[in-house]
Amino acid sequence: MEKALIIGCPGAGKSRFARALHQVSGLPLYHLDLIWHLPDRTHLPRQAFDEKLGEILQEKQWIIDGNYLRTLERRLAACDTVFLLDFPVELCLAGAASRIGKKREDLPWVETEFDEEFRRWILDFGQDQMPQIHRLLERYRAGRRIVVFRTREQTEDFLKSFPEEGGKN
Repeated sequence: MEKALIIGCPGAGKSRFARALHQVSGLPLYHLDLIWHLPDRTHLPRQAFDEKLGEILQEKQWIIDGNYLRTLERRLAACDTVFLLDFPVELCLAGAASRIGKKREDLPWVETEFDEEFRRWILDFGQDQMPQIHRLLERYRAGRRIVVFRTREQTEDFLKSFPEEGGKN
């Protein structure tokens, strides 16, 4: 494993898993939310985001945390491993709610409320985003390791067994 993507519904724990994978693998970690979002709660222009992403994709090794469906195909073409956190929506809602008011290293501000638009995004993720994600994963399956986790325990078991399960750098 040299170039890994971590994708899944907001609140699933992608960033938490990404940090833990970074710790056990030593691979450089990039949070797409931290690149896209600016401290004043605006975001980079798409072109600047795409340029930064292009720079990361050219690196020899990386872990990239985040969905960003618009750029997923580009990232899939460049990676060798994909981790999909495919958890129940209730778990994702609870995960997103649990981080309200907490400083995070993957976001440049502290979320102060669980706004309805974000809640709706999570509720609709399985219908709106997952079918597209699965189509892209099927298209890019050849030559890539795709690991689907359906529980947090599976992520923990994987991390405990690294590098036997994850491959050596």
